[in-house]
Amino acid sequence: MRATVLTAPYEVQLQDVPEPIISEPTDALVRVAATCVCGSDLWNYRGINPFVRPRSIGHESIGEVIEVGPDVRKVSVGDFVIIPFDYSDGTCHNCRSGFHNACVHGGVFSASQAEVVRVPLADGTLVPTPEAPDDDLLPDLLTLSDVMGTGWHAAVAAGVERNRSGTVVVVGDGAVGLCGVLAASQMHAERIIAMSRHAPRQEVAKAFGATDIVAERGEEGVAAVLELTQGVGADATLECVGTNDSMAQAVSLTRAGSTVGFVGVPHGVELPMRQMFERNVGVFGGMAPVRHYVPILLQRVWARKMNPARVFDLTLRLDDVAEAYKAMDERRAIKVLLQP
Repeated sequence: MRATVLTAPYEVQLQDVPEPIISEPTDALVRVAATCVCGSDLWNYRGINPFVRPRSIGHESIGEVIEVGPDVRKVSVGDFVIIPFDYSDGTCHNCRSGFHNACVHGGVFSASQAEVVRVPLADGTLVPTPEAPDDDLLPDLLTLSDVMGTGWHAAVAAGVERNRSGTVVVVGDGAVGLCGVLAASQMHAERIIAMSRHAPRQEVAKAFGATDIVAERGEEGVAAVLELTQGVGADATLECVGTNDSMAQAVSLTRAGSTVGFVGVPHGVELPMRQMFERNVGVFGGMAPVRHYVPILLQRVWARKMNPARVFDLTLRLDDVAEAYKAMDERRAIKVLLQP
């Protein structure tokens, strides 16, 4: 079969690799109907995460189950399934507490930009759709494997749903940040300020429910938010980037006593502890337990009450995966959907 391999920084290739097999009785094999490139893949693509050796890449996919191990009970051959970006048994203490990302037997997929994916712990990982979906629903379903669940987690961590926060600020206009805007809108936030300086992303943010756009960054961006909120700041802030600058900005624009929900993969982040201490600003979040959120989000997508697919603004064949990475690296695309 064919799979995407990172062969060097700024170089990905579609290569012929051995097709995966059932190696554990709890495994399933899924033929991929759609996959995509994640913003977090760019940390590896750009060599920011040190390159050690060529390896398969990708962690977002959906498709049809084509084989199951003898101990798999909850999914069957022919089921159409969502594959969260991390696999989990669904039974350990962390899974039962809603944090499947920290499953004691789990891990993160790293070879999903391929034609077939082996899924460990299939019963705890895979989420079947009610029936085979129409083609036009595939992009929406694909977002549930990562970015929509991650944006939702940012909103949950920031307390948007719990507090019915009046003003939510989203730092980051990538696919996760835009899904964070949609999550805040679904949770009925009164005002949603999206921080973005790119016109196409601003348009998606508005379509997802953003009421205001702030193009400035750093101290200027903080000042713009404070002006919009009469000097108070955000009731909840979603940090969806993962850099020191984005975290510093998020903490600075959050009102006293509120929370920054962070889901950006941290690179060089140092929390401003004195500022947080003096203003009682909390920071909560981390790797999203996407498997925990998929059933909730699937209901909304299946009923056409939520349409996160707009984060995909470029669709290519898997053969063109090198161009997909270039387009996202050069910010010519928000998120690229790949079809085998």
